[in-house]
Amino acid sequence: MTASKNKMQTVDDYISLLPEQVQEIMQSMRKAVREAAPAAMEIISYKMPAFKMNDIVVWYGAFKHHVGFFPTAKAIEEFKNDLSKYKASKGTIQFPFERPLPLGLVKKIVKFRVKEIQNKL
Repeated sequence: MTASKNKMQTVDDYISLLPEQVQEIMQSMRKAVREAAPAAMEIISYKMPAFKMNDIVVWYGAFKHHVGFFPTAKAIEEFKNDLSKYKASKGTIQFPFERPLPLGLVKKIVKFRVKEIQNKL
């Protein structure tokens, strides 16, 4: 169910191409990331929404049955115990559409990434 990648240049474009129910989920994800990283700039990267602060904080995208969340391997390792209920690999976490997004956990992961990026500067 990925958005038609040819028609989008902004995150609003990306989200507008999704089914209404998925749009609401993606807006919730977007809001949580924005709250946890208010200084980050919203961009499209690798044809997905992302937030950037000198480096990418996180990517996220809509797939057929889940939101894909891409916070980097180090962040996934850091929060592996909290993520045990979700399908995760080295670089991605899958949040199924039929379950509420764990927005508190998303914010914690994003704040971890912000600190990680700030410490590199």
